[in-house]
Amino acid sequence: MNTVKLTPQGLVGHIQDLVTLPEVALRIAGMVDDPTASAADIGREISNDAALTARLLRIANSPALGQHGKIATITRAITVLGVRQVRDLAVGLTAIRTFDGIANELVTMESFWRHSVLCAVAAGQIAARRGDGRGAGDTPFVAGLLHDIGQLVLFNEAPELARQALLMSVDAVDDRGLYLCEREIMGFDHAAVGVALARNWGLPRSLQECIEFHHEPDLAQEYPLEVATIHIANSVAVLAEIGSSDPGDAPAISPAALCAAKLDSAALTQVLLQTRESAAEMLSLLVAA
Repeated sequence: MNTVKLTPQGLVGHIQDLVTLPEVALRIAGMVDDPTASAADIGREISNDAALTARLLRIANSPALGQHGKIATITRAITVLGVRQVRDLAVGLTAIRTFDGIANELVTMESFWRHSVLCAVAAGQIAARRGDGRGAGDTPFVAGLLHDIGQLVLFNEAPELARQALLMSVDAVDDRGLYLCEREIMGFDHAAVGVALARNWGLPRSLQECIEFHHEPDLAQEYPLEVATIHIANSVAVLAEIGSSDPGDAPAISPAALCAAKLDSAALTQVLLQTRESAAEMLSLLVAA
């Protein structure tokens, strides 16, 4: 591949033939913003996909979302969780399914989705702690799930350059983040690729910003609180992965993001513990065959 022509849009455009979001997800996404579409209409559209319905109901009833077996139908899930959360869970599940079988040599799908699920669970825990009613409509869980989706595009479309960036980040004596190494080698990072894919898929603007700015929350424009949540959750996920409670072992968290999310060190520790407890079950729910 000619590196001069590498752009986020170019990479996403090239992979679109392999990872086009299924029509059912696009229709669901559009119906949420259609004033003529009722919750029942959206429920029927989701129910047309039996596999998606089964997995979505399993997640809706999981302890991670606090329902504990109370939801038997998609319509009930919409009533309890909210139409936007159900929409975004459906889109997130179809996104995972879309990448099934797309092989790469740099990371296993299990390890990639483990980090993503940890981030998703942590994001949900952080949003729930705020207790201000925000977050449910913008689905921090799904933003966490998809925050690194651009990495999968890079791993498949520019594997050698992605490998160079990974090695550079591992060897860096200054603890330089992977995204900075990607920028040095390619001129852009996985967040830029991820938001290009999110735009192509027609995902909500709040999810686009969480993907684009999860490493640099101070650059968020319309959704700074949501972006701060994913930024913090990403570091919590890293700590959960490596079994550490020391914030110094994870990417540095922006003090402004912590302030926006109303988290102190004690609360952050609680989020980490809760994330570890919930993530194993959620991983099996999301990426089960």
